Amino acid sequence: MIFGNDRNQLRKAYNDAWVKFQQGLPLQPLEQQIVSVIKEHPEYHKQISNLMTDFLPEAGQTNPFLHMGMHLALREQIATNRPAGIALCFQSIASKTGSAHEAEHQMMECLGEALWKAQQNATLPDEQAYLACLRALSQIK
Repeated sequence: MIFGNDRNQLRKAYNDAWVKFQQGLPLQPLEQQIVSVIKEHPEYHKQISNLMTDFLPEAGQTNPFLHMGMHLALREQIATNRPAGIALCFQSIASKTGSAHEAEHQMMECLGEALWKAQQNATLPDEQAYLACLRALSQIK
């Protein structure tokens, strides 16, 4: 449902999950995860149905789907502790910030940097550099 490179299909998955939630319909486990992230971002609620909108960083816009997708990616990484050590980094950052959500926001900087570098270099993300960034953020050696 949500996996793939089709932007419209990915966005539709968010919209469909949100509509089902609002209608009180049963949600699949992945839809529950999506809805959980959407609920934490009321500033994006009106944008969930904007499936065709381009969100341009150079215009100062945040792409809500990318932002929420990063939350989902981090939650999966933390739940599976992959890369090894990320769960401990998360616990440390969440402890310092007092908020799992804020910890994820801080961790997004490292994730975004790792993804950007991988895209620029046409390689897979460098897990060791990613973990080093997270460890610096969490002050874990």
